[in-house]
Amino acid sequence: MDRTDAGAPLLSDPVRISGDVVPMTLTAGGKLRWTDRCLSIEKDVLGFTVEGCHIKIRAVIESRAAICCGGDGGTLLRKTFTFEPLNEDSLRLWNQRLQSVFDSLGRPKRLFVLLNPYGGNRSATKVFLDDVKPLLDDANIHYTLQETKYRLHAKEVAHSLDLLGYDGVLCVSGDGILVEVVNGLLEREDWSSAIKMPLGVIPAGTANGMAKSLLDSVGESCTAFNATLAIIRGHKRSLDVATVSQGEKRYFSVLMLAWGLIADIDIESEKYRWMGSARMDFYAIQRIFCLRRYHGCIKFVAAPGFENFGEPYELGSEIDELNSNWVMQDGYCGPTFDMKSFNRKIEGPFLSIWLHNVPWGGEDILAAPDAKFSDGYLDLVVMKDCPKLSLAMLMSEMNKGGHVRSPHVLYLKVKAFALEPGPRADDPNKEGIIDIDGEVLARGKGTYKCDQKTLMAYGKLHIKVDKGLATVFSPISS
Repeated sequence: MDRTDAGAPLLSDPVRISGDVVPMTLTAGGKLRWTDRCLSIEKDVLGFTVEGCHIKIRAVIESRAAICCGGDGGTLLRKTFTFEPLNEDSLRLWNQRLQSVFDSLGRPKRLFVLLNPYGGNRSATKVFLDDVKPLLDDANIHYTLQETKYRLHAKEVAHSLDLLGYDGVLCVSGDGILVEVVNGLLEREDWSSAIKMPLGVIPAGTANGMAKSLLDSVGESCTAFNATLAIIRGHKRSLDVATVSQGEKRYFSVLMLAWGLIADIDIESEKYRWMGSARMDFYAIQRIFCLRRYHGCIKFVAAPGFENFGEPYELGSEIDELNSNWVMQDGYCGPTFDMKSFNRKIEGPFLSIWLHNVPWGGEDILAAPDAKFSDGYLDLVVMKDCPKLSLAMLMSEMNKGGHVRSPHVLYLKVKAFALEPGPRADDPNKEGIIDIDGEVLARGKGTYKCDQKTLMAYGKLHIKVDKGLATVFSPISS
């Protein structure tokens, strides 16, 4: 929208509101003013309809309770304002001018919605019907709804979806559906254009780390209402994508990778799923008092300013191994990267290795407080050793990111990363679990459900970051 003279009127005309004739003005800056009311089309207005001789403006406004109590503007309500132009010419003109303002905002007009009815506490359908659908209807957004039926269904849909008919893909779930969609888009022949499709996330699962990260970046609470507003308004930002590779296998990650304590708690606590969200805290206590340490090694390309973490490392004959395993195939193979740049390493044993692409690992876990959406780096959290009492206190600080300030934690940024996981220090016949975006990437010997097939083997992995490869709807523009 041209804001060179934002206050200049596009249209100013008397209209009838609740039986009274009052002046109404639509400005070039997208403000709709009458009597004591002023609405920003970009921020406050979802959409409008012409019904007979009336125009209905559908908006979101602060609740009176929030205003009277000095609230921070976080409580919003849907509200419809109706006005009647005084003649047909005025009605036609108001319709045209309002539509021109909306068209200038670049908002999505048609969305493909993927809904996981089985995730979390199975609330996604209710969330969609109660919170998402009414707002999409108010915004005149057409949508196609697809419920996922099984694991990786969303990936299959994204891989074959005709994207030309949509302005975005909306994921009503936890983080899992978003990750499946990213992988499906990047495995297409037309991946380079497909991955530009804006992706939206509605928190309706267990973790909701991506939605929390996006909304918290502007101080908004992690609700389906706020997330839907961000999508309707059409603002977008770039998102880094990490390619995890092992031989010819690859997986695209947008959230996190964990090995050791965090992965064990995340995956093994599933046996207590009947406890609900309390299962994580309950199992964390068990793991703290029965700590496991894992042999292994990590190697990485340190970001500027973090070159003194770890020990110097020179990559020798492994260079050919890292690059020779790629084969020509459909889809994206990951960013090109000079493996000679690997310059640092840390030897185990380790309590935990945690890589993060966004700040929040869940709605109550600020895993990497300095993580950025598109800086081209992953935030690495390393724990080698920690007394049990200190570890318990450290983990209690995760809800506000205080754990990264512990003297028992190394916190740095990396451009590329190699994980060489080994067996448990107390039992060489037992290995660990590698957790990627909340799913099991690899299980070693003697682990929970180790008989189940996984995408990759429990062995050496390489992770490389592609800066700003994907696009997500966001409360603010990048």
